[in-house]
This record gives sequence, C-alpha cells and structure tokens, in this order.
Amino acid sequence: MTSTAQPTASGAREAHPDHLGHVIFITAAAAMGGFLFGYDSSVINGAVEGIRGKYDVGSATLAQVIAIALIGCAIGAATAGRIADRIGRIRVMQIAAALFTISAVGSALPFALWDLAFWRVLGGIAIGMASVIGPAYIAEVAPPAYRGRLGAFQQAAIVIGIAVSQLVNWGILNLADGDQRGELLGIEAWQVMLGVMVVPAVLYGLLSFAIPESPRFLISVGKVDRAKEILADVEGKTIDLDARVNEIELAMRSEHKSTFKDLLGRRFGFLPIVWVGIGLSVFQQLVGINVAFYYSATLWQSVGINPSDSFFYSFTTSIINIIGTVIAMIFVDRIGRRPLALIGSTGMALALAFEAWAFSADLIDGRLPHTQGIVALIAAHVFVLFFALSWGVVVWVFLGEMFPNRLRAAALGVAASAQWIANWAITASFPSLSEWNLSGTYVIYTFFAVLSIPFVLKFVKETKGKALEEMG
Repeated sequence: MTSTAQPTASGAREAHPDHLGHVIFITAAAAMGGFLFGYDSSVINGAVEGIRGKYDVGSATLAQVIAIALIGCAIGAATAGRIADRIGRIRVMQIAAALFTISAVGSALPFALWDLAFWRVLGGIAIGMASVIGPAYIAEVAPPAYRGRLGAFQQAAIVIGIAVSQLVNWGILNLADGDQRGELLGIEAWQVMLGVMVVPAVLYGLLSFAIPESPRFLISVGKVDRAKEILADVEGKTIDLDARVNEIELAMRSEHKSTFKDLLGRRFGFLPIVWVGIGLSVFQQLVGINVAFYYSATLWQSVGINPSDSFFYSFTTSIINIIGTVIAMIFVDRIGRRPLALIGSTGMALALAFEAWAFSADLIDGRLPHTQGIVALIAAHVFVLFFALSWGVVVWVFLGEMFPNRLRAAALGVAASAQWIANWAITASFPSLSEWNLSGTYVIYTFFAVLSIPFVLKFVKETKGKALEEMG
C-alpha cells in the first residue's frame, strides 16, 4: 500500500468534523480488525493442553501447530497493501473478516491435526491483513486534528482483544468444570474456545458494510465526487473540498515508492538505519513476550497451578497489558520514545531474572514452593507491564518515524517481516526449551532484555518532536 503521509493545508489541519461521534464509529469499526488480531493471536493459549491431549502430540509438533499461524501472518501482511490498492480498503476488511470466520469454524471442528494447522494459517493470513489495513485506513479517513488519537484505537483494540480472549477462555473452562477437554455443545471445551471467535469476526464483516471507503482510494480510481462526500463527512463541511482533493492527488503523484534495492548499502547488506529497525523488531520478540500470550496457561499448569486459576492469571496479565499500553500512549510524546524503551528494558530484565530464579526451584508435589510461586506470578505481571508501557508501543512508533521518506514503506516491510520471523522462533521453540530447562529459558529471555539496553543507547536515535522529513 502506498504511504498515507500527505501534506495538509492549514485549513484542513484545523478542520473539525461536524459529527465526531460518526468519525469515532468509523474508526472503531476499522479497529475491530485490531481486536480480532489480538483475539486470534492469544485465544490459542486456552487450547494448547486440549490439543496436546486430543491428538497425543509432543512439544515439538504442538509448537509447530501453534506457531504456524505466524506464516499466515507474514503472507497476509505482505499482500494486504497491494490488494487494497487494487480493490479498496473496505474489500480487504471484508476478506479478512471472511477468513477469520472460516478459520474459527474450521479450528473448532477439525478432522485431524493437519487441518487444524491449515485453519490456523488462514487465521494468520487474516491477522496479517488486519495488521496492515486497520492503521492504513484509519490514517486515511481520520481528520488531521484527531489523527494521532484515533490512530491509537488500533493498538488499544489489539490489547483489548487479547484480554477478552483470555476472559472468554476462562469462562468456557469453568463451564467445562476446569477440563479443557470437557464436553460443551457436543464438542470439547478447547474447540468451543476457538470457535467463539466467529462472533467478533461476523461483527467485523457487518461493520465493514457500514463504513465508507477511504477517500484516498476513491480518488486513485477516479471517484472524486464520492471522495468529496466522505471528506466533508469526516473533516467538516467548511473545508475547501477541491483544495483537499488537489492535496491528496499531489501527494500521490509525488510519492516515491521505495523498493528493496533502496535499502541496500555498500557494507553489511542493508543500510545501517534498516539494521536498527530490524534490531528493534527482533528485540521486541526475543524477550519472550508472546510466551505470555500463547503459553501462559500451560506454563502455570506446568508448575502446579490448577487450570482454572492458570486461565484467570492469563486474563489478569492481559488487563496489565492494557494498563501498560495506556501508560505508553500517555507518555510516549511527553518523555520520548528512547527513555520509555530504556525504562522498559530495565524493568523487563529484572522481572525476567526473578522469573528465572523462581522457576529454578525444585517442584514439591508438582508445584513450585510457595515463595517462588508468588514471585513467579508477580514477576510475570511486572514483565508484561514494562513491555506494554515501552517496547509494545514504542517499537511501532519508531518504525513509523525513523526511516527517511524515500525508504519508509520498504524498510517498514523488512522490519515487520523480521518481527514475524522472531515471533515464530520464540513461539516454536518455547515448548521444547521449557521441557529442557524452564529456568534456563527465562535466562535466555533475560539476556536479550539486558542486551537491548546498550543497543538502544548506541544505535537508536530519539524521534520525538522531529518532522518525518528530518529523518535521514
């Protein structure tokens, strides 16, 4: 998808929509893709042990089934932009909604492990599409005066989706008397967990029919009159519509569509700034954050916590994730991106170190000793809090701001791909690593959290308060 950055005349910049509530509705509807992104990413947390028992598979095979959705994520993210430029942003939302729905039904009613993996890939494609189309659409539709605040809807929707999925899983487990394989609605509880996503998926599809197409796309395909109607609706009827259309057309004509070749340097393959973006993306994943969202219920059960309580703790960490995200949204423009990243790295390193210490204790009757158990639970919540208030948000802010205009689109694509690959590596390796040595696994995550501190200090420059045109 082409860049959404546009020069904006002062009149348009100060324009306020006549019906802000309608604009918020449009944004919230588009952000339902983010909600499903978060929901589908973490709902598998509640099904891991049920899948293991149903198909009698080892940790390595199980990990591949869990992680395979990330392959779909990469495919969806890589293709969504080009599809959206051809058929429109709304049509891509509808395709994603259909894929989410099909994936939910298929995952709830699999014939065997192989087709469960296939439905997971379909869901991953939908996640990848939603991760691209939601922010792009919101940026193109939101009035300039409200763009930053409305753009935050996507990240907020993701973390809310994660929390809701854990709450739903907990409720379903209680209905099944604490047994992931207990019967509900004629199928096993874990299947119901995966199938419930049909509800928000269908809602997302229905909402996509109730919101307008992006004015930018309409102008690109010659539907200027319809674009003017939408611009008047979302930016206010007092703006000069002809001037706004001319602005958008000028921006589209002057955009440089960056390519992979633009990222190459004379040494080390990529330009240094591209390596910094890749480093930020990779460190965000190598601290093990997605273990908390994909495997936390299994993790707590492995150290003796009963299934119902383990699901509840997964939900509480999701609430902490929301709180941390709100903190980041408040402070990212006040104290800067770099300080937040350093605060987060320090907090994560300490929390992960305490988790590694707690998990090093010998189990007593299949449970951690009381002190280590309390430390592990508190440290897990502190880890998620420090991640959410720092790297969970600032990495995406950095990636949107740090690259020169001529490189931004292509560099973002490479950095995002690196993030999906690192996510896959952590997700696929955790079950086997935890069986080898759970404490040692957390020592590895601690190492990467510590290493991220000198990386930020040496290579990452502050972008707060700088115009995009200043990045070089």
